[in-house]
Parts: sequence; structure tokens; C-alpha cells
Amino acid sequence: QNEEKWDFVLVSDIHEMGSEKEIKRKKFLDELSKKGFTIKKIEDTKLFYGVRAPPHIFWKYQCLLTNPNSRQQNSSAYQDVPVTTRIRVVHFILQNTVTSDLEKLHDLMKKKVFEAAFPLHKKEEIREILKKKWARWRVLFKEQPIEQIRCYFGEKVALYFAWLGWYTYLLIFAAVAGLATVAAGATVFSSSQVSKEICDANNTIMCPLCDQNCSFWLLSDTCTYAKVTHMIDNEATVVFAMFMAIWATVFLELWKRERANVVTSWDLYGWDEEEEELALQLINNSQHEPRLYQHSYLRSTIVLLLALLMIMLLIGIAHALVIYRAVAVAVFTQSDTSLLSKHADIVAVMTGAVLHYLTIIIMTKVGRHTACLAAFPHGQLPPCSSYPSVLQVNWSVALFLCDLEKPRTFSQRENSFTVKIFLFQFFTHFSSLIYIAFFLGRVNGHPGHYVRIAGHWRLEECHPSGCITDLFIQMAVIMVLKQTISNIMEYLIPWISHQLRKKKKHPQRRSLMLGEEEEAEDPCKRQWLNNYELNEVNVFSLFNEYLEIVIQYSFTTIFVAAFPLAPLLALINNVIEIHMDAIKMMRLRRRMVPRKAKDIGIWLQVLEAIGILAVIGNGLVIAITSDFIPVQVYKYMYSPCTRENHTSMDCSTGYINNSLSVFQIQDFEPHTKVLPEFKGERIKEYRDYRNADDYTYTVQFWHIFAARLAFLILFEHVALCVKLIAAWYIPDVPQRVKNKILTGKHENLRNEL
Repeated sequence: QNEEKWDFVLVSDIHEMGSEKEIKRKKFLDELSKKGFTIKKIEDTKLFYGVRAPPHIFWKYQCLLTNPNSRQQNSSAYQDVPVTTRIRVVHFILQNTVTSDLEKLHDLMKKKVFEAAFPLHKKEEIREILKKKWARWRVLFKEQPIEQIRCYFGEKVALYFAWLGWYTYLLIFAAVAGLATVAAGATVFSSSQVSKEICDANNTIMCPLCDQNCSFWLLSDTCTYAKVTHMIDNEATVVFAMFMAIWATVFLELWKRERANVVTSWDLYGWDEEEEELALQLINNSQHEPRLYQHSYLRSTIVLLLALLMIMLLIGIAHALVIYRAVAVAVFTQSDTSLLSKHADIVAVMTGAVLHYLTIIIMTKVGRHTACLAAFPHGQLPPCSSYPSVLQVNWSVALFLCDLEKPRTFSQRENSFTVKIFLFQFFTHFSSLIYIAFFLGRVNGHPGHYVRIAGHWRLEECHPSGCITDLFIQMAVIMVLKQTISNIMEYLIPWISHQLRKKKKHPQRRSLMLGEEEEAEDPCKRQWLNNYELNEVNVFSLFNEYLEIVIQYSFTTIFVAAFPLAPLLALINNVIEIHMDAIKMMRLRRRMVPRKAKDIGIWLQVLEAIGILAVIGNGLVIAITSDFIPVQVYKYMYSPCTRENHTSMDCSTGYINNSLSVFQIQDFEPHTKVLPEFKGERIKEYRDYRNADDYTYTVQFWHIFAARLAFLILFEHVALCVKLIAAWYIPDVPQRVKNKILTGKHENLRNEL
């Protein structure tokens, strides 16, 4: 029975005898045989080679990496090695075996000598448990079997699902707080004094939204928009933003404690990844010499400059979306369709959000795997020849920069790549949002002196009730599209691909001649074919899942003050995502090569950086994007309440009238056409704090500016102090874990003594 347990399967096309590919394949298999590997060949429409490592390899692994007191000095020790360890060791040796032509497996796969190399999904008890308790939709709200995931996929995958489950659990509290914020806003939907003033402003005439054939309009026409804005933008939003800053810190601190518990139970708390890699190198080649640490300031400078250049390109793409919105507003306002012309600004915002989503798809999805081998040339990946040939910008540049750096180990290369791709993805996702949040309506000039694109199209203006609704719409569209269309495609594409592979590669039974008996099929053949028909996996498969959730975490925290429903959408998405990923891994994809890990790696530092950005981002949203500060300044410095004791009056009464400036029609630019029905010279028409005579800023503008700056400094310092206190108050490692490690060290020293 043991003879039919195979660690890996290599797949090759059937090549002509004596051909170059056939010779290279034979040389590689001969090298494996010299190392003591058992190889079994099965021929079908492809050639399948089962590979099983000799016992002494695993005995060496145990001797090098286990506690000296627990080593077993006999060759039967390998039988106790977990299947995940067997697969990991064999995978490393396969990828680092060198032929006489100085070619490794990844070189042979690039040359199509081999088509695939994968470990097997086997019919074993643990797999059936995972299928029943994890990889099915019926167990959507059940606890994940993390220990079984670890035993089948290894610690790295198990830690990903443990982290995702923990994040999803804590999202419940953030989602409830977000719903409470929206509910609090809904109570002032019709009762807000600011909204009432906009709805009652039947005599307040506003400037045209475009230069040609656009009429003046009444402020009261935007009554509904104003109500929605003040449902989002109210005092509860400030409290929610502070809550989310604390929540992000508590989440990470509690995760560190959870991780410490998990890895201690796995006996991996003191595990050293570098030592593991060195041990595997020595097992593969006893003459191996380690690659020494090195650093090049020249290389680092080049990488930094190229990374900045890439970020500038991504910001330029965001500027293209700004141009689209400016042109779209001008075109839509002149449309013959009354509905389109009436709601031109909202349509421009929504179509701009859809274009932003399409930009994200193009920059992150199309042909991302084409540069796989460019940055991971040391045999860590399967060939990319079967992937799309369209160049994918973010991934290709990040991989190229990693190659320039020449990291010493695979883990260092992976960390370097993670930081770069996250930076590029962050600017791809957030450049447009940053413009809407902090620049929209603030760099567009004023009537008679508008800032224009190419001297023609005016930049957009904020609604008199603020720009926060634009940010709300943009985030809502992107999150909803990402969590519906993207997730549907993420599941459907592997499923359809699997079905097509099954139809294409299903072996045809040979028709039997009269009196001929059917030849008994090798029991391994069907198992190997079934695994081959599954979708390919590579080193990026788990990375993609991490990146998707970390970007979602950014949306959930950084601009959450403008979109309190983000945690709720993230919660719904994650509940589905966990089991969708499980189904893909168990039923639609080949088995991942298990990797050892004691934490989520560089992603933890990325999450901590996002937590700091969340404090800064939400502080800026409330101080700059929101109307919270201007309203407070008006209440306490300019409202009727400051002049008289009006206990029954809402102190925001008169705010809208106070926040609009006066413009004289004759000061319009020459190419602005004013329709003849308006003959007056003074129109209270644009949102700003400017003098009526020379259009310079009023004293109130500078009061508001100072108040915004003071609030930003106060909010960020208070939030960061609370974060630091929370981080100090919640220890990263539970006392139980510390005491267990302490007693273990004490026992070891006592035994040595």
C-alpha cells in the first residue's frame, strides 16, 4: 500500500524518441533517480511521472530541524513526517535539482519539456472532513476547522484563514457601529436645518454648471441631494471615525494574541524560516554554500526612483478620470434628454466610478501572471506559458523592481514584492478617491475665473451641501462592483475552466476487439488524471487572496467616515469569501504546495500602516470633505445664537445663506453664454467665502481654515494616542503563552544540567 503513495506528479507531452525535449526530460528524471527517488510512469494522452522521495531525505530533515533530545536515530523516522512536510521537502528538491545541462525544473517547464508539476489531492479522511465541514455553502456560518486546514494545506494557508475568520468576526462590531451611524443620520434626513434651508431656497439662484447653453438653477432643486448628504455628514460621523481608528488597532492587537495562541499550539513560536531554507538547501545538496547578505545603494536608489515614477503614472491615470468627469458634466448638461441634463453631476460621478472600477480591473487582473518568472527565477513557480500574454502593468513593474533588488532568499523576495504591489494597488484604487475627498471643489476657481482643463472644460464644483456624497457614491459603486462582479468571476472562471479541462482532457476508452479482454486500469491513473484536470495553482494563488482582503480592509478603514456601510459590505463579502476560497482550493484547483509559517508575514506591517493612514484619512475627510467644521464655526461665531440668547432656535439657522457668495453677471468670462431671461446683476450663486467686490477670501474663510487645521491636529493626535494606549493595554502575547515558553526553556536547561 505504501508503494502507491506518491509525493508529486510530473506531466509531460509525449515527445518523439531522441528529440531534444525527450533527452532533457530523461536527464532530469535520471538526476532524481540518483538522489534515490522512486519514479512511476503512466502513459495516456500525456505522460505522467509519479515521484516518491527516499526515506533518508526526511530523516535528514528531522535531524536538522527537530530538538536534539527528540531525534530518532533510525531510518523509520520518516514515517512520522506529516504529509505537508513531505510535499514541501519534495517540492523544494524538485525545483532545485540541476541537470547536466545546468537546467532546473522551471527552465524545463519554460521550454515545455514538462507541462505541470503538482502534489495530489488524495482520498483521505482529512480531505473528506474539510469537504464536509468547510468547502460547502451549507456551513456558511460554522466555525472553520483551522487544525484540519493546517494538516492538509500547511501553516501558511491555515494562518490566512485564521486571520480572515478573525477579521470577519470583528467586522461584526464595525458593521453594527456603521449601521448605527447611518440610522442616526436617517433620523435627521428631513429634520436637518441645513437641508431645510436648501429645500426652502426657492429664490436662491445659482450659477450655470457649464459655459454654453446652461441655465441658472434654483438651489431648492437639489433638495433630495442635500438630505442624503446630511444623512451621511453629521455629528455621528465624527464619533464613528474615532471608533474605527480604535477598532483597527484593537483588531490588530487581538489578532497578534490569537496568532500567538495558534502558533504555540503548533509548536512554531520559535521557528526560523531562514534556518528551514538552509536545511532544505543542504538536504538537496550537501555542498551548498549560503548566499551572503549584501546591499547596494545604487540598486536601492534606482528601485526607489522607478517606484516613484510608477506611482506618478497611477496618479496620472486618476487625473484622466478627473478630466473625464469634467468633460462628462459639460456634455451631459447640454444633453437633449432632460433627465440626463438635470442630473448631469450625479451621472458623471457614477459613470466615473464605473470607469475607476474598470481601471482597477485592467491594472490588477489582466494577464497578471505573465511576469511570474521575471522576478521568481529560482524555481519557485510553475511556468507562465499558459497564462495570458497581455502585459499587466502593476504586477510586471513590481516583479521587475524585485529582480533589480536581487533579494537573498525567497521570503525576502516575496516581502519586497508584497510592499511594491500593495503600494501600486493602493494608488490604483485610491488616487481618484483622494482627489474627490480633498481636491474636488477646492481647486476649481470661482465664477469669472474658473480653472479649466486645456483652457476649455471647467473643473467640477461641490454641491452647496458639500462633496462628501460624491465620495460616498464613488466608494459605494467600487465596493459593490468589486464584491459582486469580481467575486462572481473569481468563482465562475475556475469552475468553467475546470469543466472545459475535464471535457478536453478526459481519456477516450479504446474500443475492444471481439474476444479481447479489457485491460485492468492502473489505480493511480484515474487519480492523477483527476488532479491534472483541476486548475493550476502557483505561489501567487494565496498572495492574491491576501491582497484582495487587504485592499478591502483599506476601503473599510481609510475613508470609512464618508461611507459607514463599508464594514457591513466587507462582512457580507468575507462570509462568502471564506467558503468560496475553500471550495476553489478543495474542488476546483490542484493542491497547493504547503508552506510553513508562524505569522502572516509582511502583511501585518501593511495592516499597521493602513491603520495609521485610516486615522489620517478620516481626520482629513471630517476636516476637509465634510461640512462639519464650517457648520460648527458658523454656529459659534456667526449664527444668530452668538448675538442673542435664542434658546429655542437651531444655531445653524442661516448657514446656507452665509456659505454662499455673491457674483455679478457682467464679470463672467467672455465665452460664457448667459441666457437672456436673467437681467439682474447680483446673483447669490456659488459656494465659497469670497467678497462681492474683488472676489478675495473673506475673514470667515480663514477662520474656517484655521478651525479645520486645528481639528485635524487634535483628531489625529487623540486618535493616535488612543491607538498607542490600546496597543500598550492589550499585550501582543498572552501570559499563558509566555509562561508556556518560559517553563519549556527552564525544563530544557534543567535537563541539560
